[in-house]
Amino acid sequence: MLPPTFDSVEQERLHRKQELAAAFRLFGKFGFSEGVAGHITARDPENPRWFWVNPFGMSFTQIKVSDLVLVDHDGNVVEGNHPVNRAAFCIHSEVHKAREDAVAAAHAHSVHGKAFSTLRRRLDPLTQDACAFFEDHGLYEDFRGVVNDTEEGRRIGEALGPHKAVILANHGLLTVGQSVAEAAWWFITMERSCQAQLLAMAAGTPYP
Repeated sequence: MLPPTFDSVEQERLHRKQELAAAFRLFGKFGFSEGVAGHITARDPENPRWFWVNPFGMSFTQIKVSDLVLVDHDGNVVEGNHPVNRAAFCIHSEVHKAREDAVAAAHAHSVHGKAFSTLRRRLDPLTQDACAFFEDHGLYEDFRGVVNDTEEGRRIGEALGPHKAVILANHGLLTVGQSVAEAAWWFITMERSCQAQLLAMAAGTPYP
C-alpha cells in the first residue's frame, strides 16, 4: 500500500498527530509505560526542526491528539498546554538532528528491552523477526542516568547512525522511521525480539 498523500500541510500535520496519539495508545496497551519515562516524537511537516511529543506525566493510554505538544529546536513549547519531559527534548532533538530522513522516533523503558540492554550487546539473528535488525541497529554502551543534556542526546544519535534502531545500555530501546507508524512498529517488534532472545538464552544455547 502506498503512503498517504495530502493536499495541505494542515492535513499532513493532523495525520501525523493522529498516528502519534494512536502509537501512544498501542504502547500503553503493550505495557511500555514506566512512570513518566518514554516518548514518541514526530517532526512537524511545516517546521521540520520542531517536533510533536507527549506531555510530561500523562499516561500513554490517555493521550489524545489535543494533548500533544509542539516543541521548537530550543525546547520551547510552541503549541500545547502541558510541560515537556526534559529527557524527551534532550534525546529527540538530537536524534532528529542526526537523522534528517527520520520523521519519527520512539523510545520507552519496556521490560524486555531494558533487560536486554543490560547485556550491552546487539540482538542476534535468532528468529525471522529479529533478522530485520541484523546489521541494522546500533549500541550505545555508555550510561549516565537520566538524560539531562543535549550532549548525551547527540551521542545517542551518533550511536544510532544510519540504522533503524539503537540499544541504550541499561536504559532501553530507541527506534526511528519515515512515519510514526514505522517507528512504533520497529519498537514493538524489537521489544519482542529482545524477549525472544532472552527466553532462548534462558532455555539453552540458541542457534542463529
